Amino acid sequence: MIDNIYFIGAGGIGMSALVRYFLSQGKNVAGYDRTPCELTNRLCSEGAAIHYDDDVALIPDSFKNKENTLVVFTPAIPSTHAELSYFRAEGFDIKKRAEVLGLLTRQMKGLCCAGTHGKTTTSAMTAHLLHESSVGCNAFLGGITKNYGTNYLLNAQSDFVVIEADEFDRSFHHLRPYATLITSADADHLDIYGTEAAYLESFSHYTSLIQPGGAIVAHKGLKFEQRLQEGVRRYDYSRHEGDFHAENIRIGNGQIIYDLVSPIECIANIELGVPVSINIDNSIGAIALAQLAGVSADDIRRAMKSFGGVDRRFDFQIKNERHVLLSDYAHHPEEIRQSILSLREVFAGRKLTGIFQPHLYSRTNDFYKEFADALSLLDEVLLTEIYPARELPIPGVTSELIFNELRPDMQKRCCLKTDLPEIVAQGDYDVLVVLGAGDVENYMKQFKALIEQKQ
Repeated sequence: MIDNIYFIGAGGIGMSALVRYFLSQGKNVAGYDRTPCELTNRLCSEGAAIHYDDDVALIPDSFKNKENTLVVFTPAIPSTHAELSYFRAEGFDIKKRAEVLGLLTRQMKGLCCAGTHGKTTTSAMTAHLLHESSVGCNAFLGGITKNYGTNYLLNAQSDFVVIEADEFDRSFHHLRPYATLITSADADHLDIYGTEAAYLESFSHYTSLIQPGGAIVAHKGLKFEQRLQEGVRRYDYSRHEGDFHAENIRIGNGQIIYDLVSPIECIANIELGVPVSINIDNSIGAIALAQLAGVSADDIRRAMKSFGGVDRRFDFQIKNERHVLLSDYAHHPEEIRQSILSLREVFAGRKLTGIFQPHLYSRTNDFYKEFADALSLLDEVLLTEIYPARELPIPGVTSELIFNELRPDMQKRCCLKTDLPEIVAQGDYDVLVVLGAGDVENYMKQFKALIEQKQ
């Protein structure tokens, strides 16, 4: 019997949800993460024992018994990691995070949200729609929800589990969805897949894993083949067309309201709690999953209006006629494009400045022209050094690659992230968006305080 769960990479946003799940099941939980942060501090206060040095001696003795210990790791951990190497050498039962989530989709009805971008918001929306209804759900999310202040929901009475299905390292191939939403399939993670064709093939394989009698809801225009088992229902969606789509869209006065056309039940006057235009598509997909799970029209309308969003996804810190400051996790060229276009629509006529920290040397090398094309939709760009995450530098790959491709007539500047507070203090920004998945987010409180001084 497994009594102990040891996490390598415990503070990751996806891993931490599993930490909380096993704590709720009464298991002993310990683990490693590279640095302490607010999330790891909260996990420790909830009962997990986490340390921050890769040292086998720091593993609690009770977790060195392979008969009653399960080791869970994230693929972002390098193979040279000392603790992971120890557990492998000693013959412990070791599983990737996605394998554990896959076990849950075999025990419950998995509502899984996949796609290059949009999956965190749509999975959080889906979980909120179910949680606020009599259907209920469990949820393992890739972001901290504003409504609940967590990335994890538990409901012992519900058969449904909402999971963010991550394509990195082919992790989503461990899942067996009851129903899945696929928001997008723009090439990414080419350090893993090599080619766009291989990336698309991974989505094709993922569709073959949907359980017989289940369903797929895919955004219109996706380029991969769907390989569905017998009895899997097929739907598509988008803003303006598809089995699920919006009509009578009204944008103005800080609101977005639309009528949903659905093969299950049409719903009038859906108001978005986070009124940015990309959330029209996101909400249509989430509502489709919720309807397939049996959530009523009244519950959907009420819950969508109260949806507060996810940390770092169109996360407004200041929003008034004088200044707007927000953070957005967008770190793929198409995500950045959609983020900027949404802001252009909501804040028409206002000057839009973006701070962008590229994420990964490999992604910058693969897509620097696409990044520049998307960032050129801004009026002004502040471009920082690359955030390496799990990677070592690639010779010749710097933020200058993006900078040199930016629109020549726009305001633009390369700078160190440590210089940003002084730059923000000296500037007077109308709409300022901080883009990327790196650690520049750590400066948001400073940015907010500096801008509020100018009010």
